[in-house]
Amino acid sequence: MLYLVGLGLGEVTDVTVRGLEVIKKASRVYLEAYTSILAGVNVQELEKFYERPVIPADRELVEEHADEILNGADTADVAFLVVGDPLGATTHSDLIIRANERGIPYRLIHNASIMNAIGASGLQLYNFGETVSIPYWTDSWRPDSFIDKIEENLLRGLHTLCLLDIKVKELSIDALMKGKREYEPARYMTVDIAADQLLAAIEKRKDNLKCLNADRLCVGVARVGSTNQMIAVDTLRSINGWSLGEPLHSLVIIGRTHPLEDKMLKIVANATKK
Repeated sequence: MLYLVGLGLGEVTDVTVRGLEVIKKASRVYLEAYTSILAGVNVQELEKFYERPVIPADRELVEEHADEILNGADTADVAFLVVGDPLGATTHSDLIIRANERGIPYRLIHNASIMNAIGASGLQLYNFGETVSIPYWTDSWRPDSFIDKIEENLLRGLHTLCLLDIKVKELSIDALMKGKREYEPARYMTVDIAADQLLAAIEKRKDNLKCLNADRLCVGVARVGSTNQMIAVDTLRSINGWSLGEPLHSLVIIGRTHPLEDKMLKIVANATKK
């Protein structure tokens, strides 16, 4: 059996009782280590808590060598651990499809993810529209199609959750050109970087935008679910200057608010400008 186990968002103890039982009895335990991170927790701490070895699974292993994970899962239990919820990324659906093609049964053990924990922002979940992803820009690659989805949500009065880019074990282009296989240092997009890119995209597209502008109210969140989570509420223009510390960060573009949401936003905001 292949088990996909959600770990939650904040602490090592956020795993469910059912998930922990599966981890302790599995023949092998893998930790997906590239779509998200568990705030402030390393593999060694997980191994100590689980009382068993944990195998880090990077993008290359999961996407190119998934058979290594699935081998033996038809006769023994294999646990694949995912920060947040197991189906929080399309990669994990692909692993299920591969298991199904090999006749390997699977089970999901769900947990909190940013998709529902973003309620910590004070905004009501059913007032959110389509979620968007904001990628790191480069000198030659500056996509801004996410602007269209944010604008569509705003026209409907809905909030937009922006998931910010993560770069883990990315191959260095310069090294590849020299025939070497080296990796770039890990990078995690912060709300100020996301806001900077959004402001640039808005300036470029401003003639076609009715709702999205630099004065749109936003919520920046960091390390949601952990004991040191931070929440900042400000305009997009101003949040560009916020520093919320260590990853992971997310950004919400606020649509039309209910009076209860307005009160909650004042209560939950706890960040200070740095």
